[in-house]
Amino acid sequence: MAKDQDQIEMLLAQIVELKKELSIKSAESLRYKMELQKTNSTLEKIIYDLTNELKMAAVLQKYLSPTEIPHISGVDFSTKFLPGTKSGGDYFDIFEHDDRLKFGLILSSSSGYTMSALFLSILMKLSAQMEARKGLGPDKVILQMAQELSSNMQKQDLASVFYGVMDRRNYEFSYCLVGNIIGVYVPHGGSPSWLEPSSGPLQKDFAQNPLAHTLQMGPRDRLILLTEGVLSAVAADKNDKSVFGKERLLQSIQSVTRGSVHDVRNEILYQVEKFSGINEPLRDQTVLVTEVKDKVIKLAKKNI
Repeated sequence: MAKDQDQIEMLLAQIVELKKELSIKSAESLRYKMELQKTNSTLEKIIYDLTNELKMAAVLQKYLSPTEIPHISGVDFSTKFLPGTKSGGDYFDIFEHDDRLKFGLILSSSSGYTMSALFLSILMKLSAQMEARKGLGPDKVILQMAQELSSNMQKQDLASVFYGVMDRRNYEFSYCLVGNIIGVYVPHGGSPSWLEPSSGPLQKDFAQNPLAHTLQMGPRDRLILLTEGVLSAVAADKNDKSVFGKERLLQSIQSVTRGSVHDVRNEILYQVEKFSGINEPLRDQTVLVTEVKDKVIKLAKKNI
């Protein structure tokens, strides 16, 4: 009997110890549950804030995108902007200079957090319009923009910019490209060539000296500009890590050499959508096609 009593006491002691451990585990479980609820609340707030940022970004993007492209005799344009669902910061504009003998064309793409990218785009819009009206060359305009934007940029912010000016008297196109804007020049009957950037993207403490380049355009010559979101579109197949890239872009352009500027724009975006499998890109996509008309009448050097 004594032996049985000892076993009973041992079992009771074990039960008491298990109850203590269970109590500790319950307390830990309750603490973890509370931490999880707290984390979920924080996550919900982050998602709510990001959703509001994206909504505000969409509103600002509508302000940034020009509602009308000016009619400029001798030149055809075709443009398309597709807002990204996760990141944005594209901006483009086409505007005549005060003397109406020239027009400016700007395309930019900012990266960073959602609102900082949009903020940079707004500053670039205002800065480009002001600087262009002074009649400065494209390289000087971008350098001025860099100086004005630098103090407002964060370390993670980057801004790629293309700014060009066409003289309608001789269809000479002067431009400056910094960063990762993609430019393709397609002379009529000739082979496409890439426009090379003269420096890296604008960023905080930008200290480079971008240079201007010149294209002498003629009838039916084309200039195609795109932002990074086009080339960086990822393949629909999750096992395929490739991006749309330059080779597919050239194939798209060359498949519609006899088409209009709108055909070129639509073919590029169609092929990107087909490749990525999504009709709403993750990152902003902008395509801008410019073509000198088949028959152009050069302007007098003093008056239109």
